[in-house]
Amino acid sequence: MRLGKSMNYVTKKSSLFAKMNGLILLLFIPILALYTYSNQVATDVVDKELKASNIRQLIFLSGQIDSRINQTMDFVVTFSRDPNVRKFNGLNIWDDRYDKMQTRYIIQEKMALQSGIMNIWPVRFTVYSQLNKDALSNATEDWQPTYDEEYLRRNVTGKWSYGDGTEPVPGQQPAFHWFYTDSFGQQNVLRGSNLVVEARFKHDNIQNMLDSYKEGGRGDPIFYHRGDQPITNRTASAQLTDELVRYLDGAELKETMQEVVKLQGKSYLISAVLSPQLGWHLVDAVPVDQILGPISYSRNLFYLTMVLLSVVGISASVLIYRNVQRPIRKLIRGLQSVQRGDFSVRIEANANNEFAFLFYRFNDMSRQIQSLIENVLNEKLRAREATLKQLQAQINPHFLYNCIGYMINMAQMKDEEAVVSMGHNLSAYYRYITRMERPTASLGDEMRLIVNYLDIQKLRNGRIHYTIDIPEEMQRQQVPRLLLQPIVENAVIHGVGKSYSSGEIRIAGEIKDGLCRICVDDDGPGLDEEQLNALNRKMKEPLQDDMGYGFWNTSQRLVTQFGEKSGLRFSASGLGGLRTEIVWETAAPSPAADQSPLSKQEGDRTDANDHR
Repeated sequence: MRLGKSMNYVTKKSSLFAKMNGLILLLFIPILALYTYSNQVATDVVDKELKASNIRQLIFLSGQIDSRINQTMDFVVTFSRDPNVRKFNGLNIWDDRYDKMQTRYIIQEKMALQSGIMNIWPVRFTVYSQLNKDALSNATEDWQPTYDEEYLRRNVTGKWSYGDGTEPVPGQQPAFHWFYTDSFGQQNVLRGSNLVVEARFKHDNIQNMLDSYKEGGRGDPIFYHRGDQPITNRTASAQLTDELVRYLDGAELKETMQEVVKLQGKSYLISAVLSPQLGWHLVDAVPVDQILGPISYSRNLFYLTMVLLSVVGISASVLIYRNVQRPIRKLIRGLQSVQRGDFSVRIEANANNEFAFLFYRFNDMSRQIQSLIENVLNEKLRAREATLKQLQAQINPHFLYNCIGYMINMAQMKDEEAVVSMGHNLSAYYRYITRMERPTASLGDEMRLIVNYLDIQKLRNGRIHYTIDIPEEMQRQQVPRLLLQPIVENAVIHGVGKSYSSGEIRIAGEIKDGLCRICVDDDGPGLDEEQLNALNRKMKEPLQDDMGYGFWNTSQRLVTQFGEKSGLRFSASGLGGLRTEIVWETAAPSPAADQSPLSKQEGDRTDANDHR
C-alpha cells in the first residue's frame, strides 16, 4: 500500500526534464524581455537623434545656399546703384571713346571682383541698358551678351527661375536666373528706360554643395522641384533617384518633412527642407538599415547567443533526461506493473551505469516473485482441479433428484416417451461428466453434452428454447473438458430461471482472424454496464475469495492452454440478457474428432412437472 502511494506521488510530480526546461525558460524570458526593451529604447533614441541631426544638416545646407543667393541679390541691388552702372544706362553722351571703354571696364572689373570673392559660388552677372540697347557681362571670351528686348520681358519676373525660356544647349543643364530692374514699385515691369541686372548661376553650384554635404554624411541628397529635372550629387544612384523622384511627385511636400519609406526594397529616411529663395526642396535619403546596422547586428548577435545557450541548456536537460529521468521512469513503470500483479515485466538495461545494477536486481526480484507466484497458483489450480474432479465424481443430488422425480411423474402419467427421453439424456450427461481419463475433448463432444443438458432442462421447464449454430470445422477443435457446461448452466439458472417470460438460449460459433469464438446469449435480466466492466476486469485479476470460481477457472484454463488472446468476455446480449464470449486461438483439428456436424436443434417436448 505504501509502495502504491509513493509511486502515485512520483507520477503526479512533474518530471526533472520539465523542471529544468521550465527553469531555462524562466531564466531566459526576463533576460530577453529586458534586453529587447533596452534595445528598443536605444534604437528609438538613435532614430530620434538621426532624424534631428539629418534635418539640422539639411537646414544648415539650405541656409548656406540661401545665404549665397542673398549675397548675390544684395550685390545686384547695390551694383545697380553704382554710378558707373548708372552712367552705362545714361543718355549715351560720352566725352570720348576712352571714357566709354573705361566705364565698361570698371563695370566688368566690379562684376569679376564680386564673382571672384564668391569663387565657390560662381555667378555670371549681366547688365542690360534699355536706353542704349546694350549689354555687358563678366562672362568669358566664348560668350558675349546681346541685348534682346523680348528675352528681358519674358524673364523679368522678380523671382528666381530655373531656365530662361530658351532651349538649353545639348549636354548642358539649365541655370538659375534672377533679373533686377531699377524701376520703382513692381520689379517685373519694364518701362523702356530701365537698367536690368541679371544674376545667373549654373546647377553646378548646387551640385558642388550636394557633393560636399554627401562627403560628410551617409545620405544621397538631391535638389528637387516638381516638374523640373532634379539636381543630384555627382555620385548619386540613378535608380534610387528615379524611385525617390516618383515618391516625391506623389507626396505633399511641406517646408520641412521627414518620413521613412521603402526604396529598392530598403528603408530610407526621407528628409526635405524648402529653400525660400528658389522654391526648391533640398531632399536627403538616408538608409536607415545602414545607420542602425550596428545596433541590429549587436541585437542579432545577442539573440544568437541566447539561442546557443538555450540549445546547450536543453541539451544538458536532455542528457539528464536520457541518463537519469528515463531510467527512473522505467523503474517506476516496472514497479507499477508489479503492483498490478504482472511479475513477468523485465527492464532492459541499454547503458552500463548505476541504473544497470538496479535494473538487474529488479529483474532478478521480479523473476523470483513470478516463480513463487506461479508455484502458488499452480498449487491452487491443482487443488481446484482436484475439487472439480471430486465434484464431477459425485452426482449432484438435487439435480438428480429433480430428474428422477420428473421420470416418476411421467411414468405415473403413462408418458413413456418423456421417461425414455429423460433417461436417455440423463444417462448420456452423467456418462460424459464422470469420464476423467482425458483432460480435453473435441468441441463436438462438448456440444453434445450441452444438448443433453438443455434437453433435460427443457423437459423440466417447457419455456426453454435453444438454438445451436457451430460450423463443422470448428467442431473438430480440441478444448478443455466441461468448457461450455458452466456457461450454459449459468444462462439457465441465472438467466432463464430468474424470469417468468424469458426462456431463449442461443449458442453460435465462428472462426475468424485466427480465433475461435462461441457466443452464449440468453434473454434473462442481464447485467448493467458497471457490473459487466467489473466482471470483465475480474477475469484478468488473480483469484479472490469473493469471486465466483466457475467463470474465472474457465477463463484461466483457456489462457493456460491457448495463450493470452484467449479467455471469457462479457457484454450485453441482443436478446436482452447476458452474452458470454468464449475465445481461444485456433488449433489443428483432431482426426479422431467427430466428423458429423452438430445441426441446429430445437426442443419440442411439452411442459412437465418440475419435481423439487
